[in-house]
Amino acid sequence: MFQPKRMSRILIAGSKDQMDTIVRELYHQHAFHIEDFVEKEDEAYEGFKIGMPLDQASDASSELIKIRSLENTFGISPDSVDATKTQASTELKAGVDRTLAALVEDAEDLTAQRSKVEAQVKTLEARVTALEPFAPVPLDMDLYHGYENVTVFAGYVESDVEIPVPHEKHFVPGGKGVQNFIVVFVPASEAEAADRALLEAHFQSVPIPDGSGPVKDLIYDAKGKISQLNEQIEKIERTLEEKKNEYGEVLVAYDEYFTAVVEQAEAPLRFATTDDAFVAEGWVPSEKVEGIIASLTHVTAGKVYVTELEVGDDAKDVPVEYNNPRFSHPTELLIDVYARPRYDEFDPTLLVSIVFPIFFGLILGDIGYGLVLLALSFGLRRYFKGEAGTQLLDTLRNSSIMSCIFGVLFSECFGFSLPWQAIIFSRHLNIGANTVHHPMVAELLIISVWIGILHITLGRLLHVWNIRHAMHQSPKATKEVLEQFGWLFTMWGIIIAVWSLFPIPLMLDLTGFAPVAMGLNTAGIFGAVLVLLGIVLIGQESPLELMEVPTIVSHVLSYTRLVAVGLSSVAIAMVTNYIALDLIIGPQLESLTIVGVVIVLIGLVVLLLGHVLNTALGLLGGGLNSIRLHYVEFFTKFYNGGGKKYVPFGMRRKFTEE
Repeated sequence: MFQPKRMSRILIAGSKDQMDTIVRELYHQHAFHIEDFVEKEDEAYEGFKIGMPLDQASDASSELIKIRSLENTFGISPDSVDATKTQASTELKAGVDRTLAALVEDAEDLTAQRSKVEAQVKTLEARVTALEPFAPVPLDMDLYHGYENVTVFAGYVESDVEIPVPHEKHFVPGGKGVQNFIVVFVPASEAEAADRALLEAHFQSVPIPDGSGPVKDLIYDAKGKISQLNEQIEKIERTLEEKKNEYGEVLVAYDEYFTAVVEQAEAPLRFATTDDAFVAEGWVPSEKVEGIIASLTHVTAGKVYVTELEVGDDAKDVPVEYNNPRFSHPTELLIDVYARPRYDEFDPTLLVSIVFPIFFGLILGDIGYGLVLLALSFGLRRYFKGEAGTQLLDTLRNSSIMSCIFGVLFSECFGFSLPWQAIIFSRHLNIGANTVHHPMVAELLIISVWIGILHITLGRLLHVWNIRHAMHQSPKATKEVLEQFGWLFTMWGIIIAVWSLFPIPLMLDLTGFAPVAMGLNTAGIFGAVLVLLGIVLIGQESPLELMEVPTIVSHVLSYTRLVAVGLSSVAIAMVTNYIALDLIIGPQLESLTIVGVVIVLIGLVVLLLGHVLNTALGLLGGGLNSIRLHYVEFFTKFYNGGGKKYVPFGMRRKFTEE
């Protein structure tokens, strides 16, 4: 539970005529994590080289490329499709030349038609863009072409310009965001002078489109054709959508089938081979070793050699598979974001799966916001169908439930008080006209400090556990253990010294002892001794570590964010209610008028927007601060991570069955 699954290293050897059978069985078992063979100078593998793919690899890869292209055309993927039934691999294989080939041909024809029509639309849209500047000019389009002794200028200018030669000019002043447009006809012999005059006005020439007749008619015709072509595109899209609905599940089933075929066919690329034999090394969960050996022996009629190898002392070589109860599975995403635990390291997933929602609930302890986020965690599942998305939403679900529980304890719902008094500590602030609340801010802050003390203490003790359970025992292990106790002694020494000097609510009161020396009583002296002993133990490993001693206080006080961020959320909720209800809506309800109704609606909008914003801030504040306390304050005390993910050869089939 608090460590990854136990792994065993096994070696599989056999003749090449058994390779296909063994690969298929390993794929079916979905338990063998293959260690890729790398050619190197090793006597044990002298004469071995990387294997070649099986015969079906090339054809299967080609089919898979076609399928992925079709999926891209239809806008689907295995993660986005729900499986309503599974299809036998034998049926899929038999239907490749019939169903799949016809579907590929239809899809290619439809996409080719769509591409052709879309290209025509782009051409016509470009023509409309080119014609539009000429629309205000009172000339047919054919009057711009066909001259031998006349030069035509058309383009944009900053302002009207005087042409110093005989000419015909049409100037179209621009409006807001539209440039001035000009058309000038001049004798060809005077074109150079006209060009100079236009350039002085920063003339920008535009090409003159082909065509004849009124420009507006040409634009109208082009837009009509665009409309017709868009209808064709929509018809093609509807046909593609029909194909998608009809064959979508079949297509992802073929994707899964050919993915399995390709992965099996390319498996020898990860083996060590000779002309007659092959060797594969990898990892299997220890509980499945006997089953793997028995199944391989059965399918090969005993023509295989399988043995368990000795596991080395480097934890980084062993792949890591989580070994947590189902409740903790969503939290594995948060651990992977930081780093997967090493094989010999304490796995904090279960702790985080319990503590993270509690921290979230402490920050956003409100029934209203909790229910909104709970509904969100279920409503978004239709859009997040991948494993990571599901884990994230499950984590949000658990955290939202804790928000509701703490909302009951704090007696909070969207900043309002519930019919009962706060069961633990009140967070209601004195905001508004009726200041009758008595927020217990000091007590809440002290509770958060206690949480920090205990959380950090647990982290240091887990570091000691990691040292004692490491696969490779460092010669400095004892010093490292003493260093961790040094950190604990220093922290608790400071705490005891503070207790001996000041009476603090909800903490031990050690001020009653008589002073012994330098104003310190017995408890204070004991605390000072612990601090000195702790500093010695910290410095014996490396004096530079002493520079980190001040972080003891900062890390403990960092846990006060559990209260501070939560109180800010309460304040925003209560201020929103006060402004919307007491200042905007309330006065209008005393003598309601038409204007008052409008103001009431404005107040409701303010109320809604305020709580929507506070929900978003609560989600971010609760999530980020809760995970930050784990990543920064907790994990840095004991957790390194860096484990290699366990990736068993095979797949969990969703759309197919063998």
